[in-house]
Amino acid sequence: MTPTRLTPTTRIENKHDGRGERERPARRLPIGAEVQPGAGVHFRIWAPNCEKLDVVFASENEADALEPLELVPEGNGYFSGTAVSAGDGVLYRYRTGSGDCYPDPASRFQPQGPHGPSQVVDPGQYAWHDHDWKGLRLEGQVFYELHLGTFTPEGTWNAAAERLHRLVELGVTAIEVMPVAEFAGAFGWGYDGVDLFAPYHVYGKPDDMRRFVDRAHELGLGVILDVVYNHFGPDGCYHHAFSSHYVHKERRGNDWGDALNFDGPDSGPVHEYFIANAGYWVSEYHLDGLRLDATHAIHDRSTEHILAQISRHARAAGGQRSLLLIAENEAQNVRLLRPHDEGGYGLDGVWNDDFHHSARVVLTGHQEAYYCDYRGTPQELISAVKW
Repeated sequence: MTPTRLTPTTRIENKHDGRGERERPARRLPIGAEVQPGAGVHFRIWAPNCEKLDVVFASENEADALEPLELVPEGNGYFSGTAVSAGDGVLYRYRTGSGDCYPDPASRFQPQGPHGPSQVVDPGQYAWHDHDWKGLRLEGQVFYELHLGTFTPEGTWNAAAERLHRLVELGVTAIEVMPVAEFAGAFGWGYDGVDLFAPYHVYGKPDDMRRFVDRAHELGLGVILDVVYNHFGPDGCYHHAFSSHYVHKERRGNDWGDALNFDGPDSGPVHEYFIANAGYWVSEYHLDGLRLDATHAIHDRSTEHILAQISRHARAAGGQRSLLLIAENEAQNVRLLRPHDEGGYGLDGVWNDDFHHSARVVLTGHQEAYYCDYRGTPQELISAVKW
């Protein structure tokens, strides 16, 4: 994207208390744009690369656009401020001191794709109907892996919701939705997401996704989401405009992109970003769990591994609901499954890739890439099942 340049900023003062100190609005998440009931929208971003940062607003009619908001530095690279006239649905970008404008790294929705403006989303506008839903337990579940773009001819949340009864008729009890974080392009599996808090705009609006989950719960179906915490996609990722510390400068990347910085300098806010993201999907979309993609490519030498932190935070976000956290891991490392008090990460399960790969060789005869080490013999399948 060629950065957009806009007009100079008109400063909008932040609210202060009686002592002249700036008030801190109550927030659900540490970063992003959040509607404050009766008080506008509060913006907060980690941007240590920036000395100055503004919020600039977009509108179809330029005369109706809100005045830009100059954010106040908090320290440690964070900036924040409240636009009292903004509300649900407002479009915005962040403008750096150079005049270049970028979408929010914690955008809740990108209605024009990853290169366009971000949109303020008020999750409280959706009225949920699943108050009696208790969540999922692992035993006895029959999972159906679902790609939103190909599940129906329309490729939307609303169209998929209309077909969920067919899965119930098949005997499915839980849906694993393939990644839906915003990515570039009109088609894709979803594994190159860049705006991790924003549901892919081609599938519909955020409330359409909520309606899909709500309908699934009404039918007795659980919903878990595939999330990718091992790299950012190559197109439409603008995190680097705000901080160069999202990626690890000394660690070799994986097959899909640069290694993320979970244990290098300034990795604390990176932890915060991904921990908040896991809790966000569980709390604001009532999801029943997460499938953590390629955890063998998530490296962290911190005192507490990022996966352990994600496990704790996601379960807390789920409240009283039972939550399933399932990893993909080539080594099928048992530490993923050990409880926190035994030095583990507290996950519920690991997909049995050995069985999948061996079965695929039997059924298709393909032995390339992932499958080159598998023969599909009866002994191989039995060994995988025993594991």
